[in-house]
Amino acid sequence: MGQKLTDNPKDKRIQIRMDSETLDKLDCLVAEQNSDRSKIIRQGIEIQYEKREKE
Repeated sequence: MGQKLTDNPKDKRIQIRMDSETLDKLDCLVAEQNSDRSKIIRQGIEIQYEKREKE
């Protein structure tokens, strides 16, 4: 029982600051995708990283 083990644990923490408008946009995406803030942010990083590789 307990938390499942994973090959890619999410054990690193960061703290960011953002304005209210950006936070509202993030929360809108969270609600639309029935997700959480961390997952949406990770997806955004992946999109930017893949975009960088194509340039």
